[in-house]
Amino acid sequence: MANSILDLIKQQVTAQTGNVEIPAQQKNTILNGLTDSIFGSLTQTVTKPGGIEAIKSLLTGKADAAKSPITALAGQMFNANILKNLNLGTLLNGKLSALIPVIMGKLSGILKDQDGDGDVDFQDILLTLKGGGNARQTQTGGLGGGLLGGILGKVLGGTR
Repeated sequence: MANSILDLIKQQVTAQTGNVEIPAQQKNTILNGLTDSIFGSLTQTVTKPGGIEAIKSLLTGKADAAKSPITALAGQMFNANILKNLNLGTLLNGKLSALIPVIMGKLSGILKDQDGDGDVDFQDILLTLKGGGNARQTQTGGLGGGLLGGILGKVLGGTR
């Protein structure tokens, strides 16, 4: 089992890029760019009004990943920060961009009732992002020091 949402993203990026011929000298840049763009879209979304609910809908599978604004933001970030600078050609750029909704779709459904209280709530988001574990540690420890976890911890800490 993955330790965090970032680990899950990295696993999906690696799995989904396996069928795309990526030039060897640019593979790490592309893999890291996909991971950073997806994680960055989650990080930016969590700070926006309604962002936590949007993430909750996406990660529970209630929102269509292909139509999610979180997915669209990840695509924009990947295109602007990575593809624009690599000159890989339209065909390869299209194939790589098309992976983002697939990867986001693979992440949907990962959020479940982790704390056993019968519903998916903010505590479950924290536990999922951390990769499970003690709820008390999650509230006070902030998801292994990650940026998304720190933001969520601050946002959620202020609402409790």
